[in-house]
Amino acid sequence: MAEETHGSSRSNRSEQRPRRKYNTRYVRKPRFCQFCSDKTLAIDYKNTSLLRKFTTEEGKIKPRRQTGACAKHQRAVSREIKRARHIALLPFTGGTWEEKAR
Repeated sequence: MAEETHGSSRSNRSEQRPRRKYNTRYVRKPRFCQFCSDKTLAIDYKNTSLLRKFTTEEGKIKPRRQTGACAKHQRAVSREIKRARHIALLPFTGGTWEEKAR
């Protein structure tokens, strides 16, 4: 009998509480590749203002899920960021060398 009362109390609790719907708080916005949509936008190592949008404050290259670029253009962006770093247009790490020397 103790099991029957325990089982009935569970059903009472579930009847009182409404079921929660998951994923109602987070709505993912649709992502699109800005390079595919705007054909005039060129990926070039000399365009540092554009390439800085694809790097973090630490200097790391942002992944595709954050940038929204397609695989083809993400590879091109990362290649151009590496070229700009090699020529010293972009830093390898975040900040300036004066801040790190202190």
